[in-house]
Amino acid sequence: MTRGFAALLIAWALGATPVAHADPYEVEPDLAKRDADYAAAKAAIDRRDWQQAIASLEKTAVREPESADLQNLLGYSYRNLGQYPLAFKHYNEAIRLEPRHRGAHEYIGETYLLVGDVENARKHLAALKDICLLGCDELRDLEAAIASYESARATTTAPKSK
Repeated sequence: MTRGFAALLIAWALGATPVAHADPYEVEPDLAKRDADYAAAKAAIDRRDWQQAIASLEKTAVREPESADLQNLLGYSYRNLGQYPLAFKHYNEAIRLEPRHRGAHEYIGETYLLVGDVENARKHLAALKDICLLGCDELRDLEAAIASYESARATTTAPKSK
């Protein structure tokens, strides 16, 4: 048995779906290839043009209403505009569509930290621990964000010595 086949067999046994060269935040890596508006949205995100990203993603949403990746990127774009209720709406929709969407769990957890809700951030960290049995970038990123949040919070709430 070759090493590559053994790794594939182990991944399959653990319930993983190996995807070669896929963006870890995406479940549907080919959507940008088949939808020009989605490709334009990703380019706008790269430029940090959140309004344009949202406009392009909304066009794609008409054609791809069941895309968890699209919902995740809408959440991400709204979060970067500081529109947290809309970010939560779209992250939750991404998770409803794809409960194991690593990017959506990471991003919603980070957004909960932005509004001071560490308890809900930890719930999504727990979900990532279940999803990423062998670890993943999203799990490490959210763990680091929570640790940083708690460290900063401890520093600002610590009593000042005289």
